[in-house]
Amino acid sequence: MKHEIGVGLIGLGVVGGGVARALLERGDYFARQVGANIVVRRAVVRDLHKPRTVELPAGVLSTNVADVLDDPDIDIVVEVIGGEEPAGTFIRAALKAGKHVVTANKELIAKAGPELLAEAHEKGLDILFEASVGGGIPLIAPLRRDLLANRISSIRAIINGTTNYILTSMAREGAVAEALLKEGIEPTQVGGYGEALKAAQELGYAEPDPTNDVEGYDAAYKLAIMASLGFRTRVRPSDIVTEGITKLTARDFRYARELGYVIKLLAVAERTDGGIVARVAPVLLAQAEPLAKVDGVYNAVQIEGDLTGQVLLQGRGAGADPTSSAVVADLIDLAQAIVLGARERKYWGLEAAVPVLGLEGLESRYYLRVNVPDQPGVLAQIAQTLGNHNVSIAAVNQKEADADERTAELVITTHRAREVAMRAALDEIRALPVVVQVASFLRIEG
Repeated sequence: MKHEIGVGLIGLGVVGGGVARALLERGDYFARQVGANIVVRRAVVRDLHKPRTVELPAGVLSTNVADVLDDPDIDIVVEVIGGEEPAGTFIRAALKAGKHVVTANKELIAKAGPELLAEAHEKGLDILFEASVGGGIPLIAPLRRDLLANRISSIRAIINGTTNYILTSMAREGAVAEALLKEGIEPTQVGGYGEALKAAQELGYAEPDPTNDVEGYDAAYKLAIMASLGFRTRVRPSDIVTEGITKLTARDFRYARELGYVIKLLAVAERTDGGIVARVAPVLLAQAEPLAKVDGVYNAVQIEGDLTGQVLLQGRGAGADPTSSAVVADLIDLAQAIVLGARERKYWGLEAAVPVLGLEGLESRYYLRVNVPDQPGVLAQIAQTLGNHNVSIAAVNQKEADADERTAELVITTHRAREVAMRAALDEIRALPVVVQVASFLRIEG
């Protein structure tokens, strides 16, 4: 029986530092859980002299990854540098050297996870990646183990803390501004995207370059991982139709609120008769829906199984502490298996390939915001165009007219319709002489 489990860290930033600190400060507690000490033997960094949040014993820090990969006393490699490369090369080298791997790398697992897991399985090793999705929310373990008896039919998730914070801020600032206007007070905040993004960056919730978050790519990586596990087939990030939040305006939040909805960036994967439909996009959710109540930097995932019914998992989806918690939990899991002499226990393999479809098979309700000349007959032309494509209007509201520009704003919601029909109708509506602009187009989910 091993009495010591050696760990090598590749990366000692916010998450890596949190992992190292937890192992140092709670070492005695973890040792009792595992039956052996978990010891950080090496930590690879770019700059040995950079100030750090954790102080490691002398000789542990290194700038050479080979010090981790070639050390026979290191049993588990923890990769927390992110990105597809060089992280992928390091993980493959760790497997070749006979070491288990723990990673928080959502992009790499989304793009190459099945191949890496298969390679680990061939060598009797394991790769654990709980921290790659949802931070501290247990998501990967339930999909790999606890929900195995279920045939998963859908996964719906608010899975990016940055965008959820921005959208929550836009909704709240818009509501405050509207209340002030009713009292005759001119608000200083208008609840716009730019203001909300700036606040998120100042608080550290958004990166200086927020593209990965606000354009939906981060959520698509996480959805690809969850869908691949949930449906036991290969879902790649490139299979997921992805839209970001940058085109949303304060008016969309105001009108959504009036209609009884909130706006969220929703990641959805659904099993249909023809295959899987996966998408990430801002949507309108009814205020009564559980996911509609998930605000700020919190995340939530709603999974529908044939035996369990609806399961909702919610918590802090990002940040150093939740992510470090997930990494350390994986470390303890692997350390326990090593002490007991077990090989990898939870190999996940692909079943028969299921096609991942585009949105041509999707049906939904829709919200449109259209700028038009303020004159008779405009709505009739738009309604006729929608009707020609079998899209039925559920409600129409005419909003403030611009007296100077002689334009008005129509807010239209539809009954359930096929996405291809709705897209075709939109193309024709944009081309109508009476339409100035289709200012917004969102799905109504749920």
